[in-house]
Amino acid sequence: MMKKLLLVFFLVMSAFTLQAQEIRWMSLEEALAKQKKNPKPIFMEVYTDWYAQCKLFEANTLQHPEVADLINRNYYAVKFNAEGNSVVSYKGNSFNNPNFDPNRKGRNSAHELTTFLKVEGYPSIFILNRSGDVQEKTTGFKTPEELIRFLK
Repeated sequence: MMKKLLLVFFLVMSAFTLQAQEIRWMSLEEALAKQKKNPKPIFMEVYTDWYAQCKLFEANTLQHPEVADLINRNYYAVKFNAEGNSVVSYKGNSFNNPNFDPNRKGRNSAHELTTFLKVEGYPSIFILNRSGDVQEKTTGFKTPEELIRFLK
């Protein structure tokens, strides 16, 4: 009886642990700096605030416990707003969004890094190798299973 109770307890606790798993996001600069100390690839999601597919991808795929665990274990995770107004240093260049309008709802102007990376649609996933170069990319909504296959 005690063994069964312990088994149930551990199953319940592991379910809570899986549910609580979230991706540890950081800026591209932070990820590139961490790569220098402990080389591993960068998983970069390029998204927009207004596009429904990006919101679905975030809620259904990136929140999936297996996906979050896989990304946290094997990558530095970067979430990049393709129409945001951040300043980003990458490959010796400084990128920003000079036409960003803070009062605009919905679509905004594209960030210079978005153009530099030749983003074709949203959401886009870029895998940067240990040198910070684009190794692979994929565009569009992916189910948890599809993203896991892409990442393995």
